[in-house]
Amino acid sequence: MSDIGEYLRLTAQELERAGQDPTWAWNHIEDVREGEEFTEPPPTEARYHHTYVERSLYDLLLRRAGFPVDVSHGEERLSYEDPSERGYGYLTAERVRVAADALADLPYDRLAASADLDEMTRAGLCAPGHDAAATLAGARHLYEGLVEFFTAAARAQDAVLVWQE
Repeated sequence: MSDIGEYLRLTAQELERAGQDPTWAWNHIEDVREGEEFTEPPPTEARYHHTYVERSLYDLLLRRAGFPVDVSHGEERLSYEDPSERGYGYLTAERVRVAADALADLPYDRLAASADLDEMTRAGLCAPGHDAAATLAGARHLYEGLVEFFTAAARAQDAVLVWQE
């Protein structure tokens, strides 16, 4: 089964601080995630977003579509001196804008058209208890949320931190 893709919008100052202080980054992630857990703001207002277990599916389909930005892993890394600290991927505000524009120009039906249901099953990309067709159908709503999240981040000129759980 695939991983959960997680995203956190960061201002330029927050991104700089996250790169220097892994403890602050972790605490900030947890504060935002916990703060939004109960209010569940829509993706257009959220600072935190996740794709449940569809991250690997989106990664496969977006790469196959020649997507210009790696929204599944981030394009740059926050690396910490302490090897026990997990690094995170991120997208700069400029790359978030490119991703938002490209996502808006890539409707889910066109993205999903390249899916090979047998390949999805073999690769373990199906949601628990679902076959490949049901997983692909269920991924539509989450993709739309991802598009909305990136659009809002681009509008605010935010960077996006990316990691997998």
